[in-house]
Amino acid sequence: MKIAEVREMNMADLNLQLEQLRRHLFDLRAQAVTEKLENPHQLVATRKDIARLLTVLQERGDKRAD
Repeated sequence: MKIAEVREMNMADLNLQLEQLRRHLFDLRAQAVTEKLENPHQLVATRKDIARLLTVLQERGDKRAD
C-alpha cells in the first residue's frame, strides 16, 4: 500500500483498513509461532502499512487511532 493511496481514503475507510490490518498482523504472528508462515516479510510489510495509516490519521487529527 502506497502513502498516496492512504491519503486518498476518507476517515471511515482509514479506520476500517487499520482494524483489518491489525487483525491480519495478529494472524501472521500466530502463523509465525506455529511455523506456518510462508513469507516472513509479510510481518514487516503489514507493520509498515499500519504505520502509514496511523501517520495519516495523526496528520488529520483523529484521536481514535490508538
